[in-house]
Amino acid sequence: MTKKRTKRIVQITLILATIVSLSFVPWLLVKAWILPLPDTVQEQLEEAVDHGFEGMLVYIDQAGEPPQLLAAGWHDREAMIPARPDALFKIASISKLYDAVAVTKLVQEGRLSLDKTLAQYLPELVGRIENAEHISLRLLLQHRSGIPNFTDTPDFWAAPTQSYQESLALILDQPANFKPDEAYEYCNTNYLLLNKIMDDALGYDNFQYTKEEILEPLQLHHTFGSLAEVDLEEVMSGYHVGHPYDLKEDDHGMLATAEDVGIFVRALNDGSLLDPKEQELYTTVYKYEHAGWVPGYQSFATYHKDLDAVMVAFYNTTDPDLYYWNLSEIINKRILKILKQQL
Repeated sequence: MTKKRTKRIVQITLILATIVSLSFVPWLLVKAWILPLPDTVQEQLEEAVDHGFEGMLVYIDQAGEPPQLLAAGWHDREAMIPARPDALFKIASISKLYDAVAVTKLVQEGRLSLDKTLAQYLPELVGRIENAEHISLRLLLQHRSGIPNFTDTPDFWAAPTQSYQESLALILDQPANFKPDEAYEYCNTNYLLLNKIMDDALGYDNFQYTKEEILEPLQLHHTFGSLAEVDLEEVMSGYHVGHPYDLKEDDHGMLATAEDVGIFVRALNDGSLLDPKEQELYTTVYKYEHAGWVPGYQSFATYHKDLDAVMVAFYNTTDPDLYYWNLSEIINKRILKILKQQL
């Protein structure tokens, strides 16, 4: 076989492999990626709604520019209420940033220690959670504990647990996924336990501490610990593909406006939230941006150093296969491209 013929066969094989791989990619994702970039972020939000999102909110705080608050689609589809940029939204795992800051402050105050173990803080879990004697507070913060993730329990989201005890029961007496500090695996159980440890150390609900030490200094008056604290009409509706009802009334922890989350993320990244010793400590334990997902709600809070910009993006549509998650990541990248083009 000649070199020319061999090269031709390789080229054809690569083309066929590309076609086969693309056959497994929803074409709407490809379309969303290759469409001409809109001139404005608002146009990109409206394009996102055209792709299937019921509604979308975005907050952008770029250095040297006034903050932008944008919305498209529906706040409540059934009531035909247009999306509101000041709506409350379920921020899901973005709340871990607030938890990590609270733990950092409590460690700096001497009320917690990063080196103490789960066995020392919650001795009742010895023998019920594998390696409890070797899992430190630091490893819980960093998702390096090896503890199974309670939200990975089969069909968890069909009937989510409602309490610490119910959630913990899902993983008790289960084998560890790995030995402490031998790997990284994102795990909601880690932060379930951290919240319990903070409650015990404080003697009261740790969200009150978060309010006093984080929210009030930043004047974040539109961030709440649960649905019980808010007017339900202020909460953006949430929709999950295959589920016929609005998921607004399901309680999944913290809620906030996009603006409140953006102000928090800016303060976390520019050093104005933590004092120098706290900032140094925080840098060793957790990250400076986050995303979140619960049925009906997916959220992104990011900081982009090259633009000196904070971007918070809320999408009120989810699906079992995370198709809409992948689509939202494409849209987020397109918004950043628009911002760069506007420089």
